[in-house]
Amino acid sequence: MGNTEQLRQQWSHQHNFASHNNSGERNTAIVLLLTVVTMFAEITAGTIYGSMALLADGWHMGTHAAAFLITLFAYRYARKHANSASYSYGTGKVSVLGGFTSAVALGLVALVMLVESGVRIFNPQDIHFDQAIMVAVIGLIVNIVSVFLLKDHHSHDHGHSHGHDHDHSHDHSVSHGHSHGHEDHNLKAAYFHVLADALTSLLAIGALLLGKYVGLNWLDPLMGIVGAVIISRWAWGLMRQTAPILLDASMKQKQLTEIKQMIEQEGDCLVDLHVWKVSADHYAASLIIVSESGANSDHFKDKLAQIKALSHVTVEVHMASQAQ
Repeated sequence: MGNTEQLRQQWSHQHNFASHNNSGERNTAIVLLLTVVTMFAEITAGTIYGSMALLADGWHMGTHAAAFLITLFAYRYARKHANSASYSYGTGKVSVLGGFTSAVALGLVALVMLVESGVRIFNPQDIHFDQAIMVAVIGLIVNIVSVFLLKDHHSHDHGHSHGHDHDHSHDHSVSHGHSHGHEDHNLKAAYFHVLADALTSLLAIGALLLGKYVGLNWLDPLMGIVGAVIISRWAWGLMRQTAPILLDASMKQKQLTEIKQMIEQEGDCLVDLHVWKVSADHYAASLIIVSESGANSDHFKDKLAQIKALSHVTVEVHMASQAQ
């Protein structure tokens, strides 16, 4: 029994590929606080002074506050369950899921903007320019501060490496090696939320000023449509980045071909290959090889170590003489 425990300690290893962006989490909490304070201030002022513009922007801030709550929940859930045995490869995909969810919310915000702007083009409404400009300026200031808080943190460097050699009855090997920048889709989604709001406020200020002093009232809903289109593109781009990771998408065909050629250049045969993402930046791979050259798993492990994108590789080797 003691020998079994010793072997387990010697050969077992972690499968946690989550990278924690502590500065990003802290700054997201600050942005959430700013957003909530602004939201309550605008709703209170709108109620007291009877301003629909203030009320509308206050509730709009509430949708962004909900998105930031998703971001913070994803961070804390990933950290809490980082070493849980319930997740085969750790919680590396939690931040990706948070990013995808926030991207969907961002798309819904854009859809609401598009519909509302379309209605206002065909059914123009009186605009209280002074109040509307004040709301847009307040929103712009808050969001510029938020953009700078999140700007430098939605992608950060995170490097680590570890290695293991495992040999079993079929000659298996597991290898790890990586050192790279970490793409934080969770924080990237929060960043896009504040960037979208800043863009909306900037477009609104320009349209409102032209409406007030030149009489081009139709620019206000038109800028709403422009903003909705741009935000939709951001949301779609983020969903395209995150969805394949959640669906265990493989590498590009060019990279898979490179792996195959690397394995088979000495006459060996790669009979089975599976490559999938276990986090935003880490790939896992499982290979079955029939070795004509008599090479063992260590040989193939050394070859695959050249591919830095592979963070967790399991190799099963069968000798050609035994397979026949």
